[in-house]
Amino acid sequence: MNIKEAKFLMSNTRVEDCPAPDKPEYAFIGRSNVGKSSLINMLTHQKGLAKTSAAPGKTQLINHFLINDSWYLVDLPGYGYAQVSKKSREDWRKMINYYFQKRENLTCVFALIDARHEPLKQDLDFINHLGTLGVPFVLVFTKLDKQSAAKTDSTIAAYQRKLRETWDELPQMFRTSAELKTGRDEILNFIEEVNAQVQNQ
Repeated sequence: MNIKEAKFLMSNTRVEDCPAPDKPEYAFIGRSNVGKSSLINMLTHQKGLAKTSAAPGKTQLINHFLINDSWYLVDLPGYGYAQVSKKSREDWRKMINYYFQKRENLTCVFALIDARHEPLKQDLDFINHLGTLGVPFVLVFTKLDKQSAAKTDSTIAAYQRKLRETWDELPQMFRTSAELKTGRDEILNFIEEVNAQVQNQ
């Protein structure tokens, strides 16, 4: 897929205020500081499209971007940031759950995981929650450039072992580095293939 145009549309906290559900929608989400904004900017070839921040937990809204005038990319607030109040965490949970359940054109969720860490309970719980909701998703391992390929292989294998404890079929997995542009073609080709399937339905 060649991204010719990527533009910011809107930010909000209400699904009802999101753009009309007339195009396939792909949502990106992960723990705070997983490198989500950097990944989105790498995928779209626009350095400042998604706002990166030195302060984790910066994204607190549902951010919509229109790609090639044909599909939506959504930047969702990260989870797991300790310095957010209990009320803020609960508000986040309600907003995200409502989005997952009510956004009728949501085509796939890209669940981002920092490849430097062994399976974390927060990530595993979130993955299992997506399964409980019946939301289509894939896993995206980030920050491959921060460690050896062997360490990344070990992390992914550990996640596969953990998920096999409760899953009959494992989700598709992507390896990425925003710094090295690793995984860009694979993710965009995946989106292109899914878009084609949606159009043929």
